[in-house]
Amino acid sequence: MGKIGIFYGGSHKGSTYKAAQAIIKSFGKGVAELHNVSSASTGDLEKYDCLILGTSAWGIGEMHQDWERFIDVLVEAKIDDKKIAIFGLGDQIEYPESFVDGMGTVFCRLPFKQNVVGFWPTKGYSYYFSTAEKDGKFVGLAIDEDSQPELTDERISKWVSQLRTEFQIN
Repeated sequence: MGKIGIFYGGSHKGSTYKAAQAIIKSFGKGVAELHNVSSASTGDLEKYDCLILGTSAWGIGEMHQDWERFIDVLVEAKIDDKKIAIFGLGDQIEYPESFVDGMGTVFCRLPFKQNVVGFWPTKGYSYYFSTAEKDGKFVGLAIDEDSQPELTDERISKWVSQLRTEFQIN
């Protein structure tokens, strides 16, 4: 199986980048490669068997502005045979009515929702509403570096273990 491509939106110093780096570290050396969506292409997406897409929620639940541009690239790419996982960052205390909505928007705009794996339980979070919640679970890993930073490493570790099974990686 080919490597995993992790595509994130945001700066090289931001929380989404740091979460993506932690995911790479959890998979282990040589398993996943990182791309900023601000410079990624359809070719970058197409060269992997599995994709992980990461975004923060900006303002009141918007996906990162780089994702606004990249979503069209994602839709044009030939990814109908790829497994896709999503992670999103948000602040459930400050924005409980739109927690990790950026992740929900990325999911909503995906052309192949049936390929999405890595759904994550909502237990342990406190929010009012999230477009990233479907059938009682988040559509991917929800990370709250503002209100629950002490849980991030454990959540990433468990999620990566789950993805190893769902991506069929040893």
